[in-house]
Amino acid sequence: MKEMKEDQMNSSLVLAIVTFGYGMSAFLYLFSCIFKKPAVSKPAQWIAIAGAGGNGAGIIMRWTESYALGIGHAPFSNLYESLVFFAWTIVMVFLLIERKYKVPVLGAVSVPLAFWALAYASLSPNITKQIQPLIPALQSNWLIAHVITCFVGYAAFAVGCGVSILYLLKKRKQRVTARLTDLLPDGEVMDSISYQLVMYGFLLLTIGIVSGAVWANSAWGRYWGWDPKETWSLITWIIYAVLLHARNMRGWRGRKIAYLSIIGFLAVLFTYFGVNYLPGLHSYGQV
Repeated sequence: MKEMKEDQMNSSLVLAIVTFGYGMSAFLYLFSCIFKKPAVSKPAQWIAIAGAGGNGAGIIMRWTESYALGIGHAPFSNLYESLVFFAWTIVMVFLLIERKYKVPVLGAVSVPLAFWALAYASLSPNITKQIQPLIPALQSNWLIAHVITCFVGYAAFAVGCGVSILYLLKKRKQRVTARLTDLLPDGEVMDSISYQLVMYGFLLLTIGIVSGAVWANSAWGRYWGWDPKETWSLITWIIYAVLLHARNMRGWRGRKIAYLSIIGFLAVLFTYFGVNYLPGLHSYGQV
C-alpha cells in the first residue's frame, strides 16, 4: 500500500511541476504583451511545450498508477482528473493554432486558463485527488470516447473565446490596448481563427453528446433524461449552433460572432462546473 501511495505521488509531483511551468509560461506571455516584447514569447512557447509534455506524462502516469492499485481505468473519472486533462487539451489546441497562424499573443489568454485549471485541481480542498474505483455507471468503454471528445471540444471553445476577446480588444481604439493590438494579426484573420475553432469544437461536442447518450442508454436504460448536465450540454450546443447558423446563413462577422463565442464559452463553464452543484446523475463524476 505504501508503494502504491508513492506511485500516485509521482504523478502528483509531475503535475505540480507542470502547474509551475504553465504559470511561468503565462507570466512570460503576459509580459510579452504588456511590455510589447515579442522576443519573450519564444521562451514562453518552449515552456508551454515542455509543460504540455509533462502534463501528458502525468496523465499517463496516473493511468498506470490506477492499474498498480488494481482498479485500472482511464484518468477521466472525477473533477481532478478532468481538470488535468482539460489543461492539457487547452495548451495543445493553443500550440497547434500558434504553429499554424503564428499568433503568440494568444498564449496570454490560453495558457493562463490551463494554469488556472491545474492550480485549482491541485490546491482546492474540495477536490478529491485520490485514485478511486469506478462506480458501475462509469465502467464503460464509452467513458474515454465521451470525455475526450467533450473536453477537446471545450478546449477549442476556450481558445476560440480567447481569440474573440483579443478581437474585441483590437477593435477598441483606446490607448490602454494599443500595446496589445499592435501584436495582433488582422481582424479578419482573428475572426477566421475563432470560426474554425468553433466549428471544430462544435463537431466534437456533437460527437460527445451522442456518445454520452449511447453511454446513458447502456448505463441507465435511456438515451436522454434531462439531467442538469445533459440539459446544459444541449444549451451550449444550441448557442454554438446559433453562432454557426448566424455566420453561414446570415453573414454575421466580427463583433457579433465574438460576443456569441464568449457567451458560448460561459455556457461551457457552467456546464462543466455549475451543474456539479445541482442534483443529478452527473454530480458524482463531475465531468
